[in-house]
Amino acid sequence: SSIFIGIDGGFAPWVGALIADVKQPILIVAEENKLTETLTRLSRVGFDNTIGYLEGGLEAWKNAGKQTDSLACITPEAYGKEVENVKTFDVRKPGEYEAEHVVGASNTPLDFINEHLSDFSDSEMNYLHCKGGYRSVIAASILKSRGIHNLTNILEGFDAIRHVVTTENSVTA
Repeated sequence: SSIFIGIDGGFAPWVGALIADVKQPILIVAEENKLTETLTRLSRVGFDNTIGYLEGGLEAWKNAGKQTDSLACITPEAYGKEVENVKTFDVRKPGEYEAEHVVGASNTPLDFINEHLSDFSDSEMNYLHCKGGYRSVIAASILKSRGIHNLTNILEGFDAIRHVVTTENSVTA
């Protein structure tokens, strides 16, 4: 199985936080023009066991008939119409959650997502969000690698969600 950690965000810190073993063999799936940058950034945080990259990227994988997975996404506006009837997981850090969060959302920080696996159910939809969308996609890829597939990412994260749903802060809640 694989996990997704986007090169354009906080790539190196998240690799270091989420992949415990620096000796873990890594196969890179990236655009060819990002390979050198990816290798450099992995090396900076001690991950030197890159065994190669997927030539031709994900398209080559699909064209070879190999199995892929995808992540369902929903707009903040569509989520706002469903929010009271769904399980929502906020993968931001506890301090971000405590400052303001969606009413009824559970705080399941990305850093500790593996400790919250039992909170997710594959029998009902699990909605995920972070601040802007980067961490929730990583969380979804980790959950999928652990066998939890009934997931929907809320596009644009809390920055957009807060304008269409009721929020609260933990200090006053």
